[in-house]
Amino acid sequence: MSELKIGVIGTGGRGGVARHAHKPDYGSRIVACCDLVDSSLGSAKDRYGSGLYITHDYRDLLDRELDAVFITTPDYLHEEHAIAALEAGMAVYLEKPMAITIEGCDRILNLAHKKQVRLYLGHNMRHMAFVLKLKELIDTGAIGDVKTAWCRHFVGHGGDFYFKDWHADRRLSTGLLLQKAAHDIDVLHWLCNSYTRRVNAMGALKVYGDIDSRHGLDERGNASINYAHWPPLSQTELNPVVDVEDVSLIQMEMHNGVLAAYQQCHFTPDYWRNYTIVGTEGRIENFGNGEDGSHINLWNNRSNWNPDGDKQIPIMRESGSHGGADSKIVAEFVRFVREGGDINTSPVAARYSVATGCQATESLRNGGIPLAVPELDPALEEYFAQ
Repeated sequence: MSELKIGVIGTGGRGGVARHAHKPDYGSRIVACCDLVDSSLGSAKDRYGSGLYITHDYRDLLDRELDAVFITTPDYLHEEHAIAALEAGMAVYLEKPMAITIEGCDRILNLAHKKQVRLYLGHNMRHMAFVLKLKELIDTGAIGDVKTAWCRHFVGHGGDFYFKDWHADRRLSTGLLLQKAAHDIDVLHWLCNSYTRRVNAMGALKVYGDIDSRHGLDERGNASINYAHWPPLSQTELNPVVDVEDVSLIQMEMHNGVLAAYQQCHFTPDYWRNYTIVGTEGRIENFGNGEDGSHINLWNNRSNWNPDGDKQIPIMRESGSHGGADSKIVAEFVRFVREGGDINTSPVAARYSVATGCQATESLRNGGIPLAVPELDPALEEYFAQ
């Protein structure tokens, strides 16, 4: 394959990840960008060159001669844009979550299978150093057979990131157990080597529903970090519609019998996530997510209070966005488009993270009832495992 010609649908926000694919000296180039916001398209021209094709209509972009496309639009547009790109026969980098419904995910997978087009999901946490080390420790037997796991997610920037724009409207996001928890559900599935078969959840809108300050319906919310917004009730200019939960708790039973839990809170003072994995011969827990001083503690001897564990594994800080994961995941996507082969991410796993999040959201909005997670067609699982 000669130089890869790549397009980007949704150049603002997460669309910046595509910059890692623009390497004209190494055979890949961003040649076309689509966005509804003129300033985003202007920034794209500055980044990728004056010859960049720009448009407000994704269909115009898909009419170009492209080898691949990044889809980094708001979640509620993922299905529409992915379906159109797959129909056009282009390899697709689809930002997580895959879609905002289980049915939407399955339509995407079925079409990728039918068209035999390469589909890649942007679950960048599978390229974060601390997650990779957790996975390595588990797979090399450091804690024996995994039996239970949990993740505590302190979303201290939640008021800025998720309650000032479309994320706060369940019609457009389903809920934050998709947009935000899709990462962590996927990581728990990966570390535990299974998918959730049954889930129940509780959650509520505890804080941000009490804030009266809202921006206008025709105004774009400012979702940038502002540390002056503390305590959480001092937030201003929230989205006109706020009907998603700002605290949620999930319990998951996986197909291999592992029991797992996930907790998400959007009004903590700190912003990070903490995983604990317990096996038949020990447990591991991360402290930090790749910042300076991050490490993983391993306990595999009986003891009382032992805050440092029996072994401490340092996680070295890596440069770049999301702890260096963004450049790594894009490099893997470009290689996958060119050559195929094994990849860290998985369309099937991405689908199960959405399915678990959707069923958990349905559970918490219906009294916490346990719900089964619909299984994917085994033929599709087999196809995407190849």
